[in-house]
Amino acid sequence: MPSYIAPLEDMMFLFNKLRNNKKYNEIEKYKEVNSELVKDILEEAAKISQNLILPLAKSGDENPPILENGVVRTSPGYKEAYKKFIEDGWISLSCDPKYGGQGMPKTVSTFFDEMLSSASLAFKLYSELTIGAYNCILRHASEEIKDTYLPKMVEGKWSGTMCLTEPVCGTDLGLLKTKAEEQSDGTYKINGQKIFITSGDHDLTENIIHLVLARSTDSPKGTKGISLFLVPKFIVKEDGNVGSRNGVSTGSIENKMGIKGSATCVLNFDGATGYMIGQKNRGLNSMFTMMNLERIVVGIQGLGISEIAYQNSLSYAKERKQGKANNTKSENGADFIIDHADIRKSLLNMKSIIEGERALCFWLSQQTEVSLNHSDENVKQEASDFVSLMTPVVKSMFTDMGMEITSEAMQIHGGYGFTKDLGIEQLYRDNRITPIYEGTNSVQAADLVFRKLVTKNGDIIDKYLNLVKEETNINDEKIQSYKKQLDHYLAILGKFTDWIKEKIKDSKDDVSAASNDYLKVLGLVATAHAWIKVLEVSFKDYEKNKDFYEDKIQTANYYFNRVLPRAESYFKSATTGSKYIMEFKFN
Repeated sequence: MPSYIAPLEDMMFLFNKLRNNKKYNEIEKYKEVNSELVKDILEEAAKISQNLILPLAKSGDENPPILENGVVRTSPGYKEAYKKFIEDGWISLSCDPKYGGQGMPKTVSTFFDEMLSSASLAFKLYSELTIGAYNCILRHASEEIKDTYLPKMVEGKWSGTMCLTEPVCGTDLGLLKTKAEEQSDGTYKINGQKIFITSGDHDLTENIIHLVLARSTDSPKGTKGISLFLVPKFIVKEDGNVGSRNGVSTGSIENKMGIKGSATCVLNFDGATGYMIGQKNRGLNSMFTMMNLERIVVGIQGLGISEIAYQNSLSYAKERKQGKANNTKSENGADFIIDHADIRKSLLNMKSIIEGERALCFWLSQQTEVSLNHSDENVKQEASDFVSLMTPVVKSMFTDMGMEITSEAMQIHGGYGFTKDLGIEQLYRDNRITPIYEGTNSVQAADLVFRKLVTKNGDIIDKYLNLVKEETNINDEKIQSYKKQLDHYLAILGKFTDWIKEKIKDSKDDVSAASNDYLKVLGLVATAHAWIKVLEVSFKDYEKNKDFYEDKIQTANYYFNRVLPRAESYFKSATTGSKYIMEFKFN
């Protein structure tokens, strides 16, 4: 089983030193969320992640949930761990105090999301989808529904899901066939089948609250006719307690490559009672509240799995001997593999990407809170535009990099990485879903270039590039060499953006073929932006913590010299166009 120590020092560094978004700091309700409180929370989060949840990763992988006489039974240890998890209030961390939550900002809960992803992604998914459903209900449901369902969900006694995918439709939800027939009492009867439903059924909670996309019998075809419905596993009685079983049943549990401890279900809705959430025929708009936040969390999943893969690779490299390094350390026998330049390169590649991503994610968490809670509507809108722009980037880049990092981890471990002995191959398998679910990374790239760069609110990408230039306009001489490199790749991103804007007018195939490369370039530059902010503090406060800041500076050196230059090759290959792709004749 892999070992794991939550990177608390790095997390607290970000919270203490990079919480410098003026607009975020204007949010009144978070002014009492100080460093001491956050440190206490994260230390307890680390304990439960390392001691309670980490052992569940192997258990869930070796003993997946089973469907037995219509009941889904979770992996050994899950029920006991979940009971402790909700008793300690972890689901409520970022939820509204009105419904029993602790009201912590995403600048705190994001770190906990990462820890849980490192410890056991499969276990995390049972609570993660609950938080997603909570956010959707909070923003779109009636007060009556919120008062009925949210307190129990925040407490963790009821869980949540989102039910979109069907056998006939995945990304193209306009094809869905699930029907909703209105009843005389204002409820709906839901009929249809949903597949690939994460945490779709299990024995951890008293009730499961499904958010289901369906088409009312009198609604038009296509996405404009889709509504959102709350469909509980058990009908909730007037007194708030669980009543009779609703018309929802589990057809099967998917047999998966990874995250085996998570019950991914086929759900059948046979005349199930549902309650409409939000406006009729506007279900996708409501569901996107859940999906967009979930996409950022999926990116954090990739980050979390990358972190545990790196930690174990570093530990293994320090104890495994193999061959003689060019700068030979030992007089007799083999050297530790960490003395080999290629291994050191792989480790620094992991480390520089992980720490840059964590800093970028912290920046995004501040923007998210501004978009939700700032008192000025114009400020909220600008932050919302930045969040919208960066959501597909974080989702795609972090998960793609997660595949790269877990693959490198297997390579460092050699044969022991390929076997099940040390648990490294499980990290690779568990992460493999992250570039796929919540909209594949290719869909995210298309969404970015066709819908997010320029919107009804203006040229968002131009505003973002100007923000980066403004925030990296730093006079410190020690930063100038890094800034010069960033400016070079900002110029490349600018050229790439202009190319996209021009081609989108009359050559959408060119844009589509370049979309993944464009997303990667934007992601690499955004991460470099985050690294500049880290470097600014590192040079300024160097004497206060020399070892920590020297580590940051040297890690940034690797990122700027070895990772960021990938952007140029992505730009050059993408702008060759698509003619030779589209005209190729496949046999």
